[in-house]
Amino acid sequence: MDLITIDFETFYSQDFSLSKMTTEAYVRDPRFEVIGVSVKVNNGRTEWASGTHEQLKNYFSGFAWEDSMVLAHNTMFDGAILSWLFDIHPRVWADTLCIGRAVHGVEVGGSLKALAERYQIGAKGTEVLDAKGKRRLDFTDEELDKYGDYCINDVELTYKLFGIMGKKFPRQELRVIDLTLRMFIEPMLDLDLGLLEQHLEDTKDIKDKLLLDAGVDKKDLMSNPKFAELLKGVGVIPPMKTSPTTGKETYAFAKSDEAFKALLEHEDVRVQALVNARLGNKSTLEETRTQRFIDISKRGLLPVPVRYYAAHTGRWGGADKINLQNLPSRGPNGKKLKKSMIAPDGYVLIDCDSSQIEARVLAWLAGQGDLTEAFRVGDDVYKKMAMSIYGVNREEDVTKDQRFVGKTTILGAGYGMGAVRFKEQLQSFGFDMDLDEARRVISVYREANFKITTLWRDAGYMLENMARGDSVQFGLDGVVAVDATKKAIMLPSGLFMRYDELAGEQGERGVEYTYKVRRGRNRIYGGKVIENVCQAIARCIIGEQMLKIAKRYRVVLTVHDSVVCCVPEEEVVEAQEYIESCMRWTPHWAAGMPVNCESGIGKSYGDCE
Repeated sequence: MDLITIDFETFYSQDFSLSKMTTEAYVRDPRFEVIGVSVKVNNGRTEWASGTHEQLKNYFSGFAWEDSMVLAHNTMFDGAILSWLFDIHPRVWADTLCIGRAVHGVEVGGSLKALAERYQIGAKGTEVLDAKGKRRLDFTDEELDKYGDYCINDVELTYKLFGIMGKKFPRQELRVIDLTLRMFIEPMLDLDLGLLEQHLEDTKDIKDKLLLDAGVDKKDLMSNPKFAELLKGVGVIPPMKTSPTTGKETYAFAKSDEAFKALLEHEDVRVQALVNARLGNKSTLEETRTQRFIDISKRGLLPVPVRYYAAHTGRWGGADKINLQNLPSRGPNGKKLKKSMIAPDGYVLIDCDSSQIEARVLAWLAGQGDLTEAFRVGDDVYKKMAMSIYGVNREEDVTKDQRFVGKTTILGAGYGMGAVRFKEQLQSFGFDMDLDEARRVISVYREANFKITTLWRDAGYMLENMARGDSVQFGLDGVVAVDATKKAIMLPSGLFMRYDELAGEQGERGVEYTYKVRRGRNRIYGGKVIENVCQAIARCIIGEQMLKIAKRYRVVLTVHDSVVCCVPEEEVVEAQEYIESCMRWTPHWAAGMPVNCESGIGKSYGDCE
């Protein structure tokens, strides 16, 4: 298989550039034009080519794309051009930007310039001419040659970076990168334009009704001082808070402010109406998202932007100004965006969700045998926790509220959460519990799961060793290990979770550890390490499961712990069985981990739930 390294130079202007637009909108815009392209096959001489679309298409016909790995820096962009404009689909997509994030962490600059400087492989060039606003025919031959030299240098740097970073990069993670890039570069999902336009209209109507019910103008709602006067007008003293940045007293009107949210339950319906109108009209996220979907639908299929290694733990995230990781499912107009994402004719979608995977990883990693077994046999672990908390003898006697507390305990208390934070978490879900009761619940959890609490302490020792420069294994059978030279935890995937410049300082409660991030330093402790490790291990497992699924069916989206696949209608039963079997599979290093899943089928993504 050939390695083809590639980089495009394209037309841009004051109001038309990749820096001001999404990749999808930029490449699909009628104004888009390729100025030229540099191509390097294996370690051969890098070429620069410029010409009309047909001339470039003819130039590309001389390469064996179907048996090649195509490499770029930000392949989402260069790959989109190859796929959408030239109908080129290589065997594998690779990306030094993705690799850089995984190798050096999301806090480190992943630009071609930053990585070239880090590895001292040469300087990224700067444009030797002003190309802004110039079409291909506006350049002289000499100028195009200079532009070509700039582009060739980018290709050479990308090729060198791949040789350095890719040499020890896990092979299976290269396949995960390829799978992730294909969601965007080779889209399959269509968008329901009619549904989206109706959703946008409905969203605006809901906001207008909230204003009508409150009997106020929108401009008065948006201004904090004017909104404060509106509250005073109905007999409410505006809630206040101390700003964490300025230290000054300010209005507590954010949707996360508990005192403000409490006004939704005020006995005066006028107060409720004002607060609802403020919350409903303050956010424009739903309208912005819907309009973006409408715009995309008019241009073509939905390229699904998923960022590889977007988080410290290696999890995926949103990209290209569309975060599909947090599309709404609740509310009067919930799920509409999800329902607008539809499979092509002759296909359906299967959304398979890994059940409670982080809680299962935690129980397995700690060697908490009773909890691991409960997960394995399919017990309702939330009810069992509730039975311990409330002294209930039979599962059928556990109330809905008690099970909710049990669920919150299992999912929240496993990382060292204290009573105050536990009480706040319950409160955020609308469940009130006094502090003494919260302390009791936390105590019950810790007594019942002493091996998990021991794991927190072991993680604290691990931090101590890492800061000191000692290597150590950690967790069940040493499934993760500390690489002290890197100040990082080596994961089963072969990737690292970094804690750059980890250091400990004496604090009120003993030694407190922090590590460097882009905007300063983050505190880290045993329970937080365990949370990071469990999320990272879950990501490793889901990545391998996705690769198994992709051998037979197209993976079109991953959201948190779920995988969405597009399958032929006539194979739906067989496909669902196969996908679920993949999502119940565990790698050899996770033997005994009780993973499970549940799936749904629908013509749209929203119908799968």
